[in-house]
Amino acid sequence: MPFPERILLATDGSTSATLAGRRVAQLAADTGAEVHVLHVALVSTWTTPAPLGPAQRERILAEAHTVLAAAVLELEEAGVDVASGTVRTGRATEQILLRRGELEADLVVIGHRGQNALTRALLGNDAEQVVRHAPCAVLVVRDEEGRR
Repeated sequence: MPFPERILLATDGSTSATLAGRRVAQLAADTGAEVHVLHVALVSTWTTPAPLGPAQRERILAEAHTVLAAAVLELEEAGVDVASGTVRTGRATEQILLRRGELEADLVVIGHRGQNALTRALLGNDAEQVVRHAPCAVLVVRDEEGRR
């Protein structure tokens, strides 16, 4: 069987996440892998200590669906048949690992750096945490700025 069979792309709309999506498109074309996309809207007590009102939560989820839709559209325009697109809320690392388990994905693809520097400082780098805890292969895609 070709590797990978099932890919989970974790996206946050950042430059490195966009590049990760392009790498997923290449992998899917080469292997015929099933592709799933996940975007996690960061809603945690670290970043939003006060409970969100319905309007705030709705706005955050609408923005999250916009990010997800853009990633799915880019993959589809590259010829990828996206099997699922999912929005979750919470800590990105936890949600990525949960979704990976639900799908039994054998590859997680994630950008090196996300959108939110403050969150990265408080909670750590999501890519690093996924690499440490995922029971499968993880491809971390750097943007041009991250290359040396």
